[in-house]
Amino acid sequence: MNPLFAHELDREWPHRHTRIISTLGPSTHSPEMISKLIASGVNVFRLNMSHADHEIVRNLVPAIRHAARQASRPVGILMDTQGPAIRTGDLKSKLSLKPGDVFVFTVRGAISNEEHSVDVNYDDLVNDINVGDTVLVDNGVIHMRVLGKELNQLRCKVLTPGTLGSRRHINLPGVKVNLPAMTEKDQEDVALGLELGVDFIALSFVREAADLEKLREFITKRSPDKKIPIVAKLEDQLAIRNVDEIINTADVIMVARGDLGVECPYEELPIIQRKIVKKCLERGRPVIVATHMLESMISNPMATRAEVTDVANAVYEQADAIMLSGETSIGQYPMECVRVMDRIARRTEMSGGAGFAQALQPGTPREHAIASAVHLANSARAAAILIFTNTGRSAAFASALRPKYSPIFAFTSQPDILHTLIIHRGVYPMLIEFAEDRQETLRNAMRKLREKNLLNKGDAIVVVTDFAGTEHVTSAVQFRVF
Repeated sequence: MNPLFAHELDREWPHRHTRIISTLGPSTHSPEMISKLIASGVNVFRLNMSHADHEIVRNLVPAIRHAARQASRPVGILMDTQGPAIRTGDLKSKLSLKPGDVFVFTVRGAISNEEHSVDVNYDDLVNDINVGDTVLVDNGVIHMRVLGKELNQLRCKVLTPGTLGSRRHINLPGVKVNLPAMTEKDQEDVALGLELGVDFIALSFVREAADLEKLREFITKRSPDKKIPIVAKLEDQLAIRNVDEIINTADVIMVARGDLGVECPYEELPIIQRKIVKKCLERGRPVIVATHMLESMISNPMATRAEVTDVANAVYEQADAIMLSGETSIGQYPMECVRVMDRIARRTEMSGGAGFAQALQPGTPREHAIASAVHLANSARAAAILIFTNTGRSAAFASALRPKYSPIFAFTSQPDILHTLIIHRGVYPMLIEFAEDRQETLRNAMRKLREKNLLNKGDAIVVVTDFAGTEHVTSAVQFRVF
C-alpha cells in the first residue's frame, strides 16, 4: 500500500455527502425491499412512469413513507415522467436485421410492401426528418440511414445488425421534432404525483426552458399551494444547445446519459457531463448524474473496474446525486448496488473534489452570512454546520458552496421542505418545532444531534442563526463547541 494514502484509508468517514437515488421496479416493489434499500443507503426513490402504472404508484408512495418513518430517515420520492418518446409499435415476432436491408417506418396506419416494417407512434416523423438523416433504434443498437420518404412512409437502409422487438425507442440525432413538452400521459401521471405528495417531478426530453415553464404552470394550476422542485432531464442535442437557459429555469438538473449517449457521439459524453456539472455548480444548481453507472450489476454481483471509476468521477466532480436505474428496478443485486455506490462515494469524497463550486458567489445578505459560515467551517475543519430554514434556500446555498469537511444539518419545521432538502449534497435535514425563542430552538437542535449520536462532545460546529433587531431580522454566524 502506498504510505501516502494509508492514513486516509484508515480514517473513519461517518457521513456520505453524495446522495444515492434508486429506481424502484419489479425487483424492489415490496415493502421489505424498500426498507432494505433505505438501510443500505438510498436517499431518494425514483418512480419511472415509463413502466410504473398508477396502481403500483399508489402502493409505493405510502410504502416508502412508512419505511422512512420506521428507519427515522428523511427519504425523497422522485416521479420521472415518460416524456414525448418516439417508439415503434407492436410486432408479431422479432425482426432480425442485417446491414443493407431496407426497412420502412410507417405512420397513420400506412401499410408497407417491404419485408421489414413497423408502425411508429409519432405521426410527424416523415415531415420532421430528411433524406440522409440517421435513425437510431433500441437505444442506439440499430443504426439506419433515411433513403427516401413518401406521404406516410419512411424508407431506410440498415447500417448495423440487430434484432428489433416491439415498442422500441427511436432517437433522431440533431433532428428537431414537433413533439409536446408534456403528453396526455405525462399530465395524468403528474396529477397523480401531486395527489400523492411526491417530492420531485422530472420532465423527460427537455429541449428548452419553455418546456419546464409548461410543467410549472400545470403544477401551479393543479396545486397552487405546492412548490415542487422540477428536475430537467438533459437527453438530446437540442437540450445541450439550450443548456444555459435550462439550468437557469430548472430546480434540479439530471444528466440522463442513456439517450444523451445515443444522441451525441460517445466520445463527447464525458466532456458533456463534466461541462454540465461544472455549469450547475457554478450557479448553485443541484445536479444528478444518471444511467448505466453500475449496469453490469443487473446480472453480476460485482461492478466492473470501469464502472467503479465512472461512479468515482461523478463523485469527484461533486455532483449532488448519483442514480441507479435498471440496477435496482430489474436487477438481481439491488442492495449490493447501493452498497457499492455508498462505498465508492465515501472513499472518493475523502480524496477531495474538482472545486467547480468555487466560482459561485453570494448575492443576498443571507447568502453572504452562509458563505462566511462555510469559510469558517472550512478553516476550522468544523464537525458540522447547523442551519435553520423554513424554505430550504439557506441549506441549499450552503450545500452549493460545497463545504470541504462539514456536513450540513438543516433543521426545518416544514415536512415538505424536509424531503426536498435530501437531494442536496451534504445536507442532512431534520424536523423540529421552531420556538419563538431562537436560543431554545438551537438547544432543541443540539439535543436532537446528541440523541442521534451524530456529533461528539468537544466537536467544533458552526451555527447560522437569526436574531431580531429593532427593524428587521439579522443573520449571525456562531462558532461553538458541542
